[in-house]
Amino acid sequence: MSRSEHVLIVGGGIGGLTAATALAQQGFPVTVLEAAPAFGEIGAGLTLTPNAMKGLDFIGVCDKAVAVGVEPSRQRFQHWRDGRTLVAIDRSVQRAKYGAPYITIHRADIHDVLCTAAREAGVDMRAGSPVVASAGSSVTLADGTTVTGDVLVGADGVKSVIRQRFEGEPPYFTGHVAWRCLVPVTPEIQDLSDFPGIIIGPGGMISRYNVRHAKILNLVFFARQEGWQDESWTTLADPEEVRGIYAEWCSDTQRLIDAAFGQPMYKWALNARRPLKSWVVDGNVTLLGDAAHAMTPFLGQGATSSIEDGIVLARALSASGSVAEGLARYEKARHERTTFIQLESNANADRMQGQDTDLFGIEDMKDEESLGLFTYDPRTVAV
Repeated sequence: MSRSEHVLIVGGGIGGLTAATALAQQGFPVTVLEAAPAFGEIGAGLTLTPNAMKGLDFIGVCDKAVAVGVEPSRQRFQHWRDGRTLVAIDRSVQRAKYGAPYITIHRADIHDVLCTAAREAGVDMRAGSPVVASAGSSVTLADGTTVTGDVLVGADGVKSVIRQRFEGEPPYFTGHVAWRCLVPVTPEIQDLSDFPGIIIGPGGMISRYNVRHAKILNLVFFARQEGWQDESWTTLADPEEVRGIYAEWCSDTQRLIDAAFGQPMYKWALNARRPLKSWVVDGNVTLLGDAAHAMTPFLGQGATSSIEDGIVLARALSASGSVAEGLARYEKARHERTTFIQLESNANADRMQGQDTDLFGIEDMKDEESLGLFTYDPRTVAV
């Protein structure tokens, strides 16, 4: 397609900014519309596996992400009752094995890296621009302003306005609730920081990993819980609720809960999307990231998939003679993979939160690495 054709991206999160930067670097004029009054990111930590880091390398920010992230040398799965290690994973070999690092990072830190990259690439970034409707490749903002592009990309998350063009079905509650907290690494939990991982048990799990130069431990407590479906990431939680849910869990669990007391803790319901049959409508509108394939976090591939989307979308449009051809190539390259990840992520929750924790890891492991997800390279995958 012509480099004069304007790409309009709704949503300035990780996926939207990755796509914007990659497209601008390919020579396209790009505008990003962000609903929030300023470009920024809330939340806590996330994992960026080698497949995501290859995508960041494509836009020249892999090393910058590593500099503000943490490369763990090892991780483990522990038993909920006694804390013993069920499976240990050597992460020190990721670069040699996959050609890219594996990092854990604060969401705001990777967002800052991407914001800088987008601005340096010449992206027109407009905060305070909430989109309320769209038609063709144009959108209407809350103040009535119309913004038009030649290509419209919905990167506006699980509650995507642009996705309404594809279906009317809302996100669904997965049956999982999460509590997140950032805690300083103190001597009382230094050993748990030094050997991060997941404590698993019937109907629940606790993930911990380091961010911000291993000075902060990112904690996420997961449990199956009905009757509460607020998906806001800013709802303050009562740590006593967490203590009650995990009262019978091991001493490592209790130390993590103790560390969480006195720190802000947030509770949210995990919502997801069912796979769409197609990501393209009218030949010039598409979706990426959570707007296209919101998934549960039990393979750690949500942010990673949105980065992959952004790189492949830019490559597909750049390689095509028309918008319609580029979006068709993008969908063909991405749809099957993300649908697989959506389904396997749900299945992995069942594997980790099963009733017989003692059997975990005895048979062949099924996780993001053993499923082959790390070998994917958005820089070179066929488009």
